[in-house]
Amino acid sequence: QVQLVESGGGLVQAGGSLRLSCAVSGRTFSFDAMGWFRQAPGKEREFVAIISWSGANTHYADSVKGRFTISRDNAKNTVDLQMNSLKPEDTAVYYCAASRMGFVIRTELYDYWGQGTQVTVSS
Repeated sequence: QVQLVESGGGLVQAGGSLRLSCAVSGRTFSFDAMGWFRQAPGKEREFVAIISWSGANTHYADSVKGRFTISRDNAKNTVDLQMNSLKPEDTAVYYCAASRMGFVIRTELYDYWGQGTQVTVSS
C-alpha cells in the first residue's frame, strides 16, 4: 500500500509564505518522480512542480517559477513545497502525487494521490 499525506496548508496574506509537506509511505521503490498539483474552485487540476525520485531534477510551472521550491528529504521520506511571495491566484487545494511513468507533468500519468491541503491567500 502507498500513502501520501499532505500537511502545511492554511490562510496567509498576499506576499507571505507557506511550506507544504507530503509524507510518503509504502511501496515506493517503483516511483520515478513526485509532483505537486493544485485545483482551484471551478478549474481543472494543474501541474505546479515536479522532482525526480533521486532529487536530482526539478521542473516548475511558469506561474510559480522563482517563487516555489520543491525538495525531497530522504531521511524523513517527505516531499516539500516551499511557497514564497504568494498571490491570491495561488489559492487552491494542493495535492502531492507519485508517478511510475517517468518525469512527467500530466495528471493522468500519476498513480497515487494524497487527499489534498487547502491553501488560501488573501489580498
